[in-house]
Amino acid sequence: MKEFEHALVLGKFYPPHNGHHHLIETAAARSTRTTVTVLAASSETIPLEHRVHWLTETHGATPGVRIIGDLDDHPMDFDSDEIWNLHVELTRAVLARRAIADGDPSKAPVDVVFSSEKYGDELARRLGAQHVLVDLDRLTHPVSGTAVRTDPIANWHHLAPATQRGLGWKVVVVGAESTGTTTLSRQLADHFSAPWIAEYGREHTELKLAAARAFAPSSTVDDLVWTLGDFEDVAHEQERRIRASTAPLVVADNDAFAATVWGERYLGFRPEIFLGSEPDLYLLTDHVGVPFEQDGWRDGEHLREWMTGLFEQELTRRGVPWLKLTEDRFATAITAVAQLMRQDVSCGSRSRA
Repeated sequence: MKEFEHALVLGKFYPPHNGHHHLIETAAARSTRTTVTVLAASSETIPLEHRVHWLTETHGATPGVRIIGDLDDHPMDFDSDEIWNLHVELTRAVLARRAIADGDPSKAPVDVVFSSEKYGDELARRLGAQHVLVDLDRLTHPVSGTAVRTDPIANWHHLAPATQRGLGWKVVVVGAESTGTTTLSRQLADHFSAPWIAEYGREHTELKLAAARAFAPSSTVDDLVWTLGDFEDVAHEQERRIRASTAPLVVADNDAFAATVWGERYLGFRPEIFLGSEPDLYLLTDHVGVPFEQDGWRDGEHLREWMTGLFEQELTRRGVPWLKLTEDRFATAITAVAQLMRQDVSCGSRSRA
């Protein structure tokens, strides 16, 4: 039997870090049920639902743990009894949500509060519960949410994989056939010591040709019949590979969105397929001034201008950040990515579910 019946862990988790995870796991080890309450202010730059998602993914296998998020725009004043009452009433309301979801409203009260803050004593007293203080001096995990927001890269090792995936920068290079997306994306990844995600569409084509040759050994790329499902498969696999990275920066050669443009090129219509998550920046390689190199797989030299225009049109329509690379492409790309990362670190706005 556990020492406590129902534990409360409360905080902003802005963003979640290993100190928070240690606190949650400590509470869960000593309690039958643990309610983790994420209370976010509407002015904060990391959305509440993202924090709940990251915590749920990290602690999904921990017995008895339930992550619940809600909005708390009340001011902070530990010397005001009135403001304390506002926060406590909100906390009780959130605890009631878990009890209702569990089918037993009588289980809303908690008998213990686990925290790493001195205010935990007063919160526990007002809830009629015991207080367990965990790592007040941050000796086990010397990190804070403020430190992560100020310099996420320096504190990257203090984040769980779910949070790393959510906060990491994603840069995707797209472009028409033989415009250097592979070369440029690899150069960028090498320059920033970042993981490089290859274009899965090329690999899928090779596998599709191998399958065609199992039926007819003389088959060539020109004999392949493309289906909507091909581009759906490419989109999902490309997104999976990008999302698998937990590095601060990942550079990809194409993504799920690009599969829709290539789908229009081969199917003759825009496929309504999975678009994946939006990256922080698209880099579009221009076809002008770039020689068409035939490698035995390409057949779209005459379509390059049309495809470049299609990428421009769709990127603009989606309203995502993008930059067209013409002259000095590598240097321009380096500057754009470096500026992206500096700006986001300075405003602490990195967040992606």
